[in-house]
Formats: sequence, structure tokens, C-alpha cells
Amino acid sequence: MTAICPGSFDPVTHGHLDIIRRAAALFSDVIVAVGRNSAKNYLFDTDERIELLRAATADILGVRVLALHGLLVDFAAVHGASVVVKGIRFASDFDFELQMAHINGIVGGIETVMLPASSAWSTLSSTMIREVASYGGDVSSFVPALVAERIAATVTPGAKERNDG
Repeated sequence: MTAICPGSFDPVTHGHLDIIRRAAALFSDVIVAVGRNSAKNYLFDTDERIELLRAATADILGVRVLALHGLLVDFAAVHGASVVVKGIRFASDFDFELQMAHINGIVGGIETVMLPASSAWSTLSSTMIREVASYGGDVSSFVPALVAERIAATVTPGAKERNDG
């Protein structure tokens, strides 16, 4: 069965990778779908996020990383996926993801599996990583080494993030 782990992954964190690993243990084929949210400012463009995710997931059997354009339900239909896997940290995540699950079920007939974040990563977010990095903070304990290196090479403390198309 094919499952999709969608997100913007900017940057990919150990929390994201934990959910992806757990999804891969449950489903034979996992597509990590890298999307774009027009309301977000990005540190890395889509191609960079895909590259970093491919490197970070290279050791996880059954995982592919692809760009997501358009509706998730259309992407799922094209790739034969019947399940979406989402990580949940807080009640607010659950409230939002439940709404999305209902819409995706009605519009595309796909199920959503929500995995609670592991306690080690339950308060971690990409937004927080970008914020810490923007002030020159060390984020290496929250992201894979390659991602930490790329952040250090990309971020100028005090500089604005970019909005990627």
C-alpha cells in the first residue's frame, strides 16, 4: 500500500524523519511529497528541499521523495496512494489535520493516519529552526548534519527568508 507524507519540509527535521521512518514501517511504499504553501517564506527552494530530503531518507527502504504541485488528492490518485500520514504534535495540529482529513476523504476518497510526534521531537518545528538559525543559533541537534551544514552556508543572521515558487 502506498502512503504519502506531505509537507513543506523547510528544513527537514529529525521530527519529520521520525514520522517518515514510522510510516515506512507501516506501509510498503511511502512518498514524501514536498509541497509549497503560498503563506510561508522559505529558507530553501523546492529543489533544495527535495535534494536534502532525498539525502536524509536514503537509508529508509521504500521511501521516495517527489515534488507536490496542486491538490494532494490529485497527487495521490496519480501515484496510486490511498493513505496520507501526518505527524501530530499538539491539539492545534490535530484540529487542523482533522479538517484536512475530512476534506481529503470527501474530495479524494483517501484516508488519513495521524501519528503522534515522538516525545523527543514533540515541540520541534521547521519555523523554530529557521528562527534560531536566522539569529546565528546552532540547530545541528534538530536536523541531519547535511541540513545543518546547508543552513549554516545559507543563512545570514538577521537576513529574511525567501518566498519560493
